[in-house]
Amino acid sequence: MRLLTALPFATISAALALQSTSTHDAAPLPLIVWHGLGDRYDADGMHSIGALAESIHPGTFVYYVRTDDNSDNDRTNTFFGDLNLQIDGVCSALQAVPELRQAHTGDLRVDALGFSQGGQFLRGLIERCEPLQVRTLMTYGSQHNGIAGLRPCGTWDLLCKGATGLMKGNVWSDYVQSHVVPAQYFRTVDDATGLPTDVYLEKSGFLADINNERVLKNASYVDKIAALEKFVMVIFDEDTTVIPRESGWFAEVNGTSGAVTPLQRRPIYLEDWIGLKALGEKGGLVFLKNRGDHMQLDDKVLKKTFKEYFGPESKSKGRQQKADL
Repeated sequence: MRLLTALPFATISAALALQSTSTHDAAPLPLIVWHGLGDRYDADGMHSIGALAESIHPGTFVYYVRTDDNSDNDRTNTFFGDLNLQIDGVCSALQAVPELRQAHTGDLRVDALGFSQGGQFLRGLIERCEPLQVRTLMTYGSQHNGIAGLRPCGTWDLLCKGATGLMKGNVWSDYVQSHVVPAQYFRTVDDATGLPTDVYLEKSGFLADINNERVLKNASYVDKIAALEKFVMVIFDEDTTVIPRESGWFAEVNGTSGAVTPLQRRPIYLEDWIGLKALGEKGGLVFLKNRGDHMQLDDKVLKKTFKEYFGPESKSKGRQQKADL
């Protein structure tokens, strides 16, 4: 007791501050989850994934990103709408959720998990939503380098058929680029030069911007991606939905020869258009491959990645890696 009372006030204050910081660091970061094309934020599958994350890191608050509180509208909006407006709306919505803010600082700081197109939407959100701080961005089966083709729709999937019907022959029209969601991350390349086509650079409503592919580049995008601790990209080695599947690793695939140019050999990395080089140089890029077709996940795969890359702020993270799951 005498030892405690003999401590200088400043020392006691510092000790209490350290204890408070340790308590906050021990709490898991909130997790935001953005679903894919044709899905909805309140689907049982989404909530089972959230429950899994919470079981691995008890106390995790999970927020399911939605573009409309009506789940039918939310699903429709995965096919139709202006992605730029959707991302602006999500940014505003996140700021109104108190559970996503750190109690001791008020910062909007989270981990982020995106499935299929939800992965590149989260990346766009990170780049554009100034108040949002993300520690780990994890994407499964996403299309960071866009898509070059579309998988045929199911027989009764009228939303899918409507979207693809509008894209055929009209993908670069102003209307389609502001109303059809998959069109806004469609990307065409000149196979002879390996460079994106002029019409893509001119007309792309979303992807060309968030990838900073145009001559005028947004420096804030670089800062936001470089500020991540980890960017975990998981692709599916038998993916028949994402064309090409290597898009999930930012790779370029020649449509004629099939030759793959990895991210580290592309200008987007070498010239650091969006901060990937800075992130890679500090060991923040993780490339993982999952066996199976698009979104064929099991709990074992999810548990492994959730355990390693989500959870308390104070967790040590794995080294940069490229591996099969």
